[in-house]
Amino acid sequence: MDSEEKATTKSNSTFVRPAIFYLSGFSNIPHVKYFYVFLCFVYIMTVLGNGFLLSLIWLVKTLHTPKYMIVFNMALADLCGSTALIPKLLDTFLFDRRYIVYEACLSYMFFVFFFGGVQSWTLVTMAYDRLIAICFPLRYHSIVTKTSITSMLLFIWLVMLSLTTLVVGLINRLSFCDSVVVKSFFCDHGPIYRLACNDPSLNIIMANVVVSIGVFIPLIFISCTYVCISIALSKIASGEERLKALKTCTSHLILVAILFLPFVGTNIAVWTSYIHPNARIINSTLTHTLPALINPIVYALKTEEVMNAVKKLWKINNIRIGTVYSPLFDQEVKKKFL
Repeated sequence: MDSEEKATTKSNSTFVRPAIFYLSGFSNIPHVKYFYVFLCFVYIMTVLGNGFLLSLIWLVKTLHTPKYMIVFNMALADLCGSTALIPKLLDTFLFDRRYIVYEACLSYMFFVFFFGGVQSWTLVTMAYDRLIAICFPLRYHSIVTKTSITSMLLFIWLVMLSLTTLVVGLINRLSFCDSVVVKSFFCDHGPIYRLACNDPSLNIIMANVVVSIGVFIPLIFISCTYVCISIALSKIASGEERLKALKTCTSHLILVAILFLPFVGTNIAVWTSYIHPNARIINSTLTHTLPALINPIVYALKTEEVMNAVKKLWKINNIRIGTVYSPLFDQEVKKKFL
């Protein structure tokens, strides 16, 4: 057996895949359980808000438009992303069950990253919708169709599925022969590959790719979109028309700011100066959880079509309560209002 074969045999014999990881979470924060109770409240309101928005879009036919297909996709990603993260986070730290099986840890990582990526690119699709509506209003209904939006959303899901599968799958090539303590609040990619004893260069490259595709490229697309929108609005003579067009973008801009700014701010702070691990974890936790809570509130309060749809459902319920129910009557009511 030559030296190369011996080295390979030695490498294979020392490869270690741990049975479990330990999630360290916060360190030495008094009364931290109140924060977890707050997250529990956030999750309950997230489920109620996004569940309501999904049901509303599904039931009211006037909302069966390309724009609200995108909103539906965002609400679905928000709901699934929060469900992937918060219940397990509460179980881990509120009930002090910090050990997690290796395979479960990778699944945890997969779903958090996957739905986070879908959220980011759904915001890009929203920006595209606003771009066409403002810059090409006469061609809007021919360009932004149900078919085109369905294709874009399916493409987003497939690309993020493939990319996330690749990133998480590459963790299996790492050997963890020393510590299994993950210094994060969930099975985060960076804190895990940093525990590896063998070369994690490929994982580092893929981490950069994921951050670029999931955060920076969407931000660049959205920024370019609003540059084009600003140029288009500058050509509009009436200030009232400009204000009306801008109002259609406010909800989207709020969502972009809530989702991206905390993440970008934290990473800039990490790169340029020292940030305490507890502060980083708190900011990262809120970045992963609050957007899903705020998104349906923004659309429920800011969008006239949604409020009109709520009023329609309210009228239907009032009519049903005040009238003897029959299937034929129910069909007539739905034709009239939905």
